[in-house]
Amino acid sequence: MEKFIKTKSGKLIRVPTPEEEAFINAGIAADPDTYVPSDAEFKRMRTVGRPPAVIKRPLMSIRMDPELLEALRATGKGWQTRVHAVLMEAWRKGRFKPKK
Repeated sequence: MEKFIKTKSGKLIRVPTPEEEAFINAGIAADPDTYVPSDAEFKRMRTVGRPPAVIKRPLMSIRMDPELLEALRATGKGWQTRVHAVLMEAWRKGRFKPKK
């Protein structure tokens, strides 16, 4: 029976059978260009992804009209950072005043 793994995006990936896995590993072992890093080398490798943030920003949830969210996302990659910049500018200009 075939096994599948579902990715975050919803794509299904078939898991190789033990026989297929053995065949793949034999091919890897036979490849003269294959290199297995030592534990020390693994520790020196960089992690994948964005670096840790200097300032930890708390995660929040906000409700907005679907049209507004669509328009913001349509501005492209980095739209959340741009929304943050607009809110920071408004705050610095005194648009947000605490209730008494």
